[in-house]
Amino acid sequence: MAASDSNQRSSEPPPGGSGWLHAAALDERLVEEIQRAERHGTNLSCLLVVIENIDEMAREHGAELREQTLGYVAAALRSELRGFDRVGRASERELLIVLPGADGARGEIVARRVLDRLRTIKVEAQGTRRTLRISVSLAPWRDGVDAGELLASARAASRPSNGEEAGAAAPPPPEGGTRAS
Repeated sequence: MAASDSNQRSSEPPPGGSGWLHAAALDERLVEEIQRAERHGTNLSCLLVVIENIDEMAREHGAELREQTLGYVAAALRSELRGFDRVGRASERELLIVLPGADGARGEIVARRVLDRLRTIKVEAQGTRRTLRISVSLAPWRDGVDAGELLASARAASRPSNGEEAGAAAPPPPEGGTRAS
């Protein structure tokens, strides 16, 4: 696999190599940030980045392509984020970005920047070059919402409705979440 990226930057991924937190560390960090937001009355938002066609590409080119692509995407995302924002792997085809201190409006700004950045990446495998189909959903935290509910809100915002293809424009998401694709 090779990634073609017309917007490459020289930033290094954070210590740990992969550029993302694994599920347990992501859950721990999200709980920690929610507790901090509750204590200090600050904002918190999460972005769920879904690579819609990663399963299709993995079937065609092998499961290793999924891991390489997610790692590359996570590293590319790090260059768009502040040093204390975190990228974590929420599932096989999802990355979650935790944005401490960001309200919904600021989260939307980051979501648009992330989407623009990820649209520059192409994956090449076995002589075939493909664009990643990306959707990004935003879930701002509200008082009384726990980590599981926040992630569920982000996932609900990323789901297509009324039989629409993933990545297409969708009706407004449930309360608290917004979607960009």
